[in-house]
Amino acid sequence: MFAGAHHSTVDDKGRIAIPARFRAQLVDTYGLQIVITMGPRASLEIYPVAVFNSIAEQIQNLEDREAAELLKLAFVGRAVETEIDKQGRVMLPQFLRKQARLETGAVLVGQINRLELFAEEIWDTMFGSGPESVLPALSAAFKHLKR
Repeated sequence: MFAGAHHSTVDDKGRIAIPARFRAQLVDTYGLQIVITMGPRASLEIYPVAVFNSIAEQIQNLEDREAAELLKLAFVGRAVETEIDKQGRVMLPQFLRKQARLETGAVLVGQINRLELFAEEIWDTMFGSGPESVLPALSAAFKHLKR
């Protein structure tokens, strides 16, 4: 299970280092191959190939054809399969970096079965006190959990 957040940087070649704790889980459980695609927010999602394939199958089987077509276009159609290099880095394609507004500062967040990558400014805005903060909605979301 991927959990926690790690502040990082995108290097001048468009690569990001996967933190050792996330990398160990990825490699030990799934291998070096991953899929990077756009997320539902201004973010990128990084999946083990097996997890991505399972989601792609769910998309293919959706009864809501309009939603399925949109997800195939954006989520599957913009996906890039790549691998973690020997130094634990991943190349982020330019078109995906642009989509997520990733320039230098980045935050890699564990999301149970995937990683989500945010530009640092977007992450800070999401957890700030402004109108784009997720904190009010988070309070309501916690009510659904038995803790």
